Amino acid sequence: MTADRFTRRDFGRLAGFVGAAALLTAPQGTARAGDRRAWRVAGPILHGLEEFDATVMAFMEERSIPCGSLAVARDGRLLLARGYSRGGRGTRETGPTSLFRTASVTKPVTAAAVLRLIQDGRLRPSDRVTDLLHIGAAADPRLTEVTVARLLRHLGGWDREVSGDPMFDDVAIAKALGRPLPIGPDDIVRYVTARPLDHAPGTAFAYSNYGYLLLGRIIEKVTGRPYATYVRDAVLAPLGVTRMRLGHTLAPAAGEVPYYSQYKGTTVMDSSGAQVAAPYGTFNQENNAFNCGWLATPVDLVRLARVYDGVTPVLSAGSVAPALAIPETGARRGRYYACGWHVRQTGRGLVTWHSGSLPGTHTLLVRRFDGLTWAVMFDQRDDPSGEPYRDIDTALHETADDIPGWPPGDVTRP
Repeated sequence: MTADRFTRRDFGRLAGFVGAAALLTAPQGTARAGDRRAWRVAGPILHGLEEFDATVMAFMEERSIPCGSLAVARDGRLLLARGYSRGGRGTRETGPTSLFRTASVTKPVTAAAVLRLIQDGRLRPSDRVTDLLHIGAAADPRLTEVTVARLLRHLGGWDREVSGDPMFDDVAIAKALGRPLPIGPDDIVRYVTARPLDHAPGTAFAYSNYGYLLLGRIIEKVTGRPYATYVRDAVLAPLGVTRMRLGHTLAPAAGEVPYYSQYKGTTVMDSSGAQVAAPYGTFNQENNAFNCGWLATPVDLVRLARVYDGVTPVLSAGSVAPALAIPETGARRGRYYACGWHVRQTGRGLVTWHSGSLPGTHTLLVRRFDGLTWAVMFDQRDDPSGEPYRDIDTALHETADDIPGWPPGDVTRP
């Protein structure tokens, strides 16, 4: 063990995790061996799963992440719900009820709401966006081929690698439309509709935040209700999820963690040109409500993931199966994007997941064929170490695979 790099086993030896909460001290991975940081770990955990703590703390230490949170469930039983606070920067204590921006883990939420409308007969997968929404004169006649099913699977024909991501191009859109910042969702739709598609709909997977903006608008049009209200009533309330809410660019919610980045950028919330901390104004959270707008805890997310098991009042097994099926573009090396989820085929079943990334946010939600589900959330996505944040995915899979036996019980029950 060195001061330069810590493994989860190093942290397991250092910490000696006990009980539902602990005050821990561990060497800072990027500092001299004599420099120590206080760790606060809060929340319940079943005996035998402490290696998850070591994994998350080692990951956070190497990247100097102030706050993180993890929840793990198996077959609907909550096995641990932990909050991790790394000392320094005046870090507040993080617990299982601390709220984080979900970033693109919002997409399984929006997809569940759309699938519920389909299940209830209020919407069809084949319905065309041009029939559902009044989006103005289209520059590309192929827009009539964009359906609800294709929006869910990122097959609408918009490709951010070709033409950029309009959900994060506020300054250019404001300039093109001749209007001041901030722009709104209607401005984004007007701007994109006036531009040609990058691909024929249904022919190529291209991840599109804009496509999920349209799905959110479709939810509002079909239900006659605000997006968040319908999602709460139709998706979240039946699961007992009460904390989730839409986030805001500048006004934090009660219990929401602060966000950190090493970068600054130009605000898109007004036309002042002011330089601001990247998590607070370099993107418009309100405009991105339908594609990356929710605040949640990891516990909320693992409960939400249960919807896609087809065993909750939200979606039946008959609704889930086609939603996770291979799309019209097929699978590539056993991988594809279904309705709101990345999917990997294995010899034992499907692994589905979604990650999320915004300035100040990195999130991951995973469902496995063996009944395991986990969600992890951090209040930072970049740091001087240059270490990739996507590595938490492999680290958590390896930790889960190393558990010799899963304990009985549920931390939510006495």
